[in-house]
Amino acid sequence: MAVTLKQSRDDDLSEISEINVTPFIDVILVLLIIFMVAAPLSTVDIAVELPVSTAEPQPRPDRPLYLTVKSDLTLALGEAGVARAELQAALDLRTGGDREQRVFLRADRSIPYGDVMTVMNLLREAGYLKVALVGLEDDGRGASALSPKPTASGGDGGSAQP
Repeated sequence: MAVTLKQSRDDDLSEISEINVTPFIDVILVLLIIFMVAAPLSTVDIAVELPVSTAEPQPRPDRPLYLTVKSDLTLALGEAGVARAELQAALDLRTGGDREQRVFLRADRSIPYGDVMTVMNLLREAGYLKVALVGLEDDGRGASALSPKPTASGGDGGSAQP
């Protein structure tokens, strides 16, 4: 409870009905500084080996469009080879210009991650944003199955298991 010390007519102390928020603001500012210092420390860059996906198998589209990155870094759209410069034209031809169609991206295990990202950037530049990554399905014992089954997750950059 706060009081005022100025003289009033009837010479008694009257109460002030205002709340002093200065200590509250001080505490909030101290917490803000603590979070600003602690937030960058919570991000950690760790090199990891990504496991085999255990994603739920999804139904295969009638005619899936596979883009394959071979071990020699050449591209194949379906079964036919395609040059990187001609990728957009080949995709438009195969999809009839439908850029909402999902492209299943397969890459050889020996391909560096950066090269896979380069191909994904080519797809993005071509206007194909629905990309499903293809991998082997986990057989439940930690080993990947030899007969791949198609699975895909929805959305951009989803993962797929054929």
